[in-house]
Amino acid sequence: MLLYNVTSIIEDDTAAQWLQWMQEEHIPKVMETGKFVSYRLLKVLDSPNEGVTYCAQYVAESMAEYEEYQEKFAPELQAEALQHFETRVVAFRTLMEYIA
Repeated sequence: MLLYNVTSIIEDDTAAQWLQWMQEEHIPKVMETGKFVSYRLLKVLDSPNEGVTYCAQYVAESMAEYEEYQEKFAPELQAEALQHFETRVVAFRTLMEYIA
């Protein structure tokens, strides 16, 4: 099992709009790809960054599922996010493997 984590740092005045977009549009589209078995959305409470920080975490059953998501779906979904929020959001992505 793999955890795909997308950490986003959002400008304060955009945070509410971004959160609504994530919950109503983006996360449902990611899950509709069928490449992840679950997700969670978390707010970082002790972020050293300015703005509001959230982590969207998606669980994939295998590297093949994750790689297929990256190849077939991620470019379009990431472009959509950029189109909606341009420079008001900075995101970075990490892939982690479950150990215990």
